[in-house]
Amino acid sequence: MDQGDSGGEPLDCRYYLSYRGVEPPSIMVGPLADDALTNRNTFIRAYFDRAGVLHGFDKIVYGEVELSHRYHYHANGRIRRAEITVPDEDPGALDFDESGRRLPQAAGAALERGRQ
Repeated sequence: MDQGDSGGEPLDCRYYLSYRGVEPPSIMVGPLADDALTNRNTFIRAYFDRAGVLHGFDKIVYGEVELSHRYHYHANGRIRRAEITVPDEDPGALDFDESGRRLPQAAGAALERGRQ
């Protein structure tokens, strides 16, 4: 995974049984030890910075990535953007204002163009 908004610091990869939550960032559930992966067909590979902030995850099913989320944050720590990728589908993105409220898709796209 690229370093995203982690300021270039290396991200810590951890493994989980699953995740929960409707709005991003998702919440990881059921931590797994590295050696527990050999007997699992499905697991979550999640990436955290040193502060414990989740920057993304991949859902692994039979060795293939079935779903990916990547998270970017505002300076105040609230989620700014969630990028969601499912193989063989167009990637999607959700944008949020600095208070954490989801922006309408058109507004989010306009803000993103303004940052470029």
